[in-house]
Amino acid sequence: MATTVAYDRVTVLKAFDDTKTGVKGLVDAGITKIPPFFVHPPEKPTSKPPATLHIPIIDLDGVAADAGKRAEAIRMMVGASETLGFFQVVNHGIPLTVLDEMVEGVKRFFEGDVEVKKAYYTRDTSKKVIHNCNFDLFRAPAANWRDSFLCLMAPEPPLPEEVPPACREIIFEFADYVKKLGLLLFELLSEALGLNSDYLKDIECAKGLNVVSHYYPPCPEPELTFGNGRHSDPDFLTILLQDQIGGLQILHQDQWCDVPPTHGALVINLGDILQLITNDKFKSVEHRVISKSVGPRISVACFFRTFLHTSSRLYGPIKELTSSEKPPLYKEVTVKDYVSYFNSKGLDGESALDHFKI
Repeated sequence: MATTVAYDRVTVLKAFDDTKTGVKGLVDAGITKIPPFFVHPPEKPTSKPPATLHIPIIDLDGVAADAGKRAEAIRMMVGASETLGFFQVVNHGIPLTVLDEMVEGVKRFFEGDVEVKKAYYTRDTSKKVIHNCNFDLFRAPAANWRDSFLCLMAPEPPLPEEVPPACREIIFEFADYVKKLGLLLFELLSEALGLNSDYLKDIECAKGLNVVSHYYPPCPEPELTFGNGRHSDPDFLTILLQDQIGGLQILHQDQWCDVPPTHGALVINLGDILQLITNDKFKSVEHRVISKSVGPRISVACFFRTFLHTSSRLYGPIKELTSSEKPPLYKEVTVKDYVSYFNSKGLDGESALDHFKI
């Protein structure tokens, strides 16, 4: 019986995936009940009800030239990185017009011609441009209510003609700004760790960039599923652009806390591999996106990592951050192997970091 049930689930998932229309296709078809494979089992209960948490907003204006402003930004960054794993940045150098156009470009792609979108739909992770619904559709315990579009923008971006016309121009412009912001953030984080400002850049933390756009259609039964289930990010750093719909929550002190969107601000969260190399000094915090009956919600997550780059560099706890009193907590691992493990298990609610502990 168990084999039959498992076979039926795989058959249903394959039939859904073969449509190449994702969650958007279900909504366009007018469904009023979500398919069973989107229904999530009850999460482990937290001890406190959801709340709204103040996420520090760090002003980056003048940090390159003004020592006082730089010191204040780093002070706030240390506090946020050691406790929340999240902070926001303003005056980050990316014009508001670029942020707004990036959101619109994502919307144009997902709400555009179905046949055009199907041409990009794939589960071939060797491609630089990937459209699909749930990277872990066939592995995770339940699917998330979202469609995604990934572009590998560094170290070797796709050719312009490989990117959909609906968002082609803006995604290259946006990625150029994000790469510059990423370098600045890694400088400040290096100094926040008491290291040379180029330390994290020199070990290639900023070398790889994936820009992943998510489209969360309105859900007819939002209480039964998630837009993105509980997870932490398998990277060094994530820069998140989100629209004004909201839905992002982080887990803090055993409590899910809302992260209300602030127009023009970017949400920054630290990834698993940064927690690994800082030997738990900086935290990669679990977060999720709740489903809503309104929408669509659009977000663009920019992941700094090198796993699609042919790097064999091993990452382990930074020697300057370890001692006899604070011995290394993790084994060395390549980013490729870390992400491969993360992807193989899917978003199952468990941290991939535990697998690499000594």
